[in-house]
Amino acid sequence: MFDTAESTAALVVQSAWKRGLAPDPILTVDDWANRHRMLSSVASAEPGRWSTSRTPYLAEVMASLSATSGFELVVFMAGGQVGKTECGLNWVGYVIHHAPGPMLLVQPTVEGAKRVSKQRVDALIESSPELASRVKDPRSRDSGNTQLMKEFPGGVLIMTGANSAVGLRSMPVRYLFLDEVDGYPGDADGEGDPVALAVQRAATFVNRKVYLCSTPTLKGFSRIEAAYLESDQRVFEVPCDHCGQFSQILWRDIRWPKGKISDAAWHCPACDGIHPEYCKPALLANSRWTAKAEVMARRWVFTCPAYTARG
Repeated sequence: MFDTAESTAALVVQSAWKRGLAPDPILTVDDWANRHRMLSSVASAEPGRWSTSRTPYLAEVMASLSATSGFELVVFMAGGQVGKTECGLNWVGYVIHHAPGPMLLVQPTVEGAKRVSKQRVDALIESSPELASRVKDPRSRDSGNTQLMKEFPGGVLIMTGANSAVGLRSMPVRYLFLDEVDGYPGDADGEGDPVALAVQRAATFVNRKVYLCSTPTLKGFSRIEAAYLESDQRVFEVPCDHCGQFSQILWRDIRWPKGKISDAAWHCPACDGIHPEYCKPALLANSRWTAKAEVMARRWVFTCPAYTARG
């Protein structure tokens, strides 16, 4: 009897040890989101299954956040409401389900972190059976699920604000999600720049991954702009239906007849070809990211400095 029990225990230990040695999955964040992410009515105006095809410009951002990507730091500078935070939330789900490890999510303030936890992270977990099975119900005893901490097998998600130095230096992390960095204070409780404090948390992990995203604020004073200028400065380009030239969609090229804003259209900067609103899905489907600068290290990537695809 004892031999059988010992053998069973040995097999359990051996199995757990093998799982610990298993390499990260050959799966990208956008693949994971397409398979498992469900948007709830609490967090989205269009609840239902996530589809990257609706926002194809996010695919490469999420691919760069994947365990299969060699990039260490991903910088996403873009206009409001284009999916920056949703990329990060898909990454959170991917980490919990497929590539577990310690993760830190930083919002501009602790109150903001609590709000994101309740309205978006909880909704992310509850709407996905794969995540709900890994993060215990907060009502259970010793669940490890609190407002600012979500434990799961192989890792933990900690959420804090950039205004809390204690939260920023609480633990070493493999994954670091810095959301809306242009809203961070210049100093965290007298201990220095919150971005630098947070990045230091990932210093001990050779396989670390850091994601900075934000809508830019004042030119020359913007954290996300400074990070973007040190990256390969990729821009999102679409092909003109008339001349085939790939160009970035910029506000200066959006025009409409006087008094008819509903007839606004994108004009190709190369040939002045007109693309009405109904052309946008096809333009996005055939788009590409183009690097505009070279970097010394492979650790830096992107991204878009404007308002790619709002509409």
